[in-house]
Parts: sequence; structure tokens; C-alpha cells
Amino acid sequence: MSSISDTASLLADRTRAAFCLALLDGRAWTAGELARSAGVSASTASEQLSRLVEGGLLAEERQGRHRYVRLAGQEAASLIEAVASYAPASPRPRNLRQSGQAGAEARARTCYDHLAGELGVALADAMVSRGLVSDDAGLTVTPAGRDWLAEALGYRHAAGTRRPLVRSCLDWTERRSHLAGAMGAALCATSLERQWVRRIGSGRAVKVTPAGAGAFRDLLGAEVG
Repeated sequence: MSSISDTASLLADRTRAAFCLALLDGRAWTAGELARSAGVSASTASEQLSRLVEGGLLAEERQGRHRYVRLAGQEAASLIEAVASYAPASPRPRNLRQSGQAGAEARARTCYDHLAGELGVALADAMVSRGLVSDDAGLTVTPAGRDWLAEALGYRHAAGTRRPLVRSCLDWTERRSHLAGAMGAALCATSLERQWVRRIGSGRAVKVTPAGAGAFRDLLGAEVG
């Protein structure tokens, strides 16, 4: 039980929680960038990041004088997203910029390395509806889904791969599941690479492009954008 309480205590601090939520964009951030995003001093950021690294939620790497941190892996990302989904509704944004950012993230965002928000849930629903993913007895990718992955995204799941091909991730804004695992990651990576979605600013929010709206409609029958 002590390990559970130790991990929970890492997210009990507002600054540490803010860092973890920012890092759900799947990218590596410098300590200075995280300090500015959370509105804390560099010394406070350094102290709190060290605790998160020691606790196993973050991993760090150094390049010259710069210290970069990222989430330790998919398990850490899933934990943070799940905790966020059980939290009370977020307080009302303090200004127009925060309101715009919150709205954009609710519509479409990255959750570590897969798509989330209204977009992520809509795509998950479309995959189930098209028979690419089955939720009859636990979430599984159907044979048709494996063929779709290879043909539409050029992804083939190698035998013995440690990461599951698909799993559900509870969406903290929609309170429903979107798709994670290798399938979710492949869809997100392809969407960014082919510019079906593009990032908005430096945060987690993404926006469906006209090309993306057409691709999601043609490939999945999903009306998004």
C-alpha cells in the first residue's frame, strides 16, 4: 500500500500535476518551459521535477546544459489521464486565452501518443461501428482491423511486441473511452505526418484539417472536423 500512497502523493501537488498534464502531449519539455507553463520559479520546477523522476512518473535526459523531461512511458500517461478523468470538473478558465485552450483541448488533443477529446472518442466509435475493433469480450482488433491498419496506415503489429495492439483509455473530458495502444499510436502518428491534424500552439490541442476531415470520412465513415 505504501507504493500506492507514494505515487498518489506525487500527483497531490498542483505544480507536479500541472507538469504531468502538460507532458501528456508526448513531447519532451525543458524544466524552464514547464516552469513558465505552470507559473512557478525555475528552482521550484527543478525540485518538483526531481521528485517526479525519482518517483518513476517522468524520465529525464540531458543535452549539454539543458535538462529535458518526458513521461516515463505509456503506463504513466494512462495513470495521469485516468486520475484526471475522475477529478471534479475543471474550474472556470480565468481569461479568454485559457478558455480557448480548454475548448480546443476538449475538441481534439493528444493523450501522450494517441488522439483524445471529442475527436478521439468519435474515431473510436467509428472503428467499433466499422468492425475494425470489437468490444464484445474486451477490446480487441478484428482481422478486418489488422488489414485496415496495414492498408490505411502501413502498420503491422509484430508478433511478440510487448505493447498491446489496442486498449481503452478513459477520456477525462468526454468521460468515455478513446483508443490507446499501438493502434491508437499509429493513427495519431499518421494523422500528424499526413497533416490530417495539426498542433495548435505549444500545448496538446490539435485541429482537424480539411484533408483530415476527408480522410477520416473515407477511411472510417467518421464525420469530424
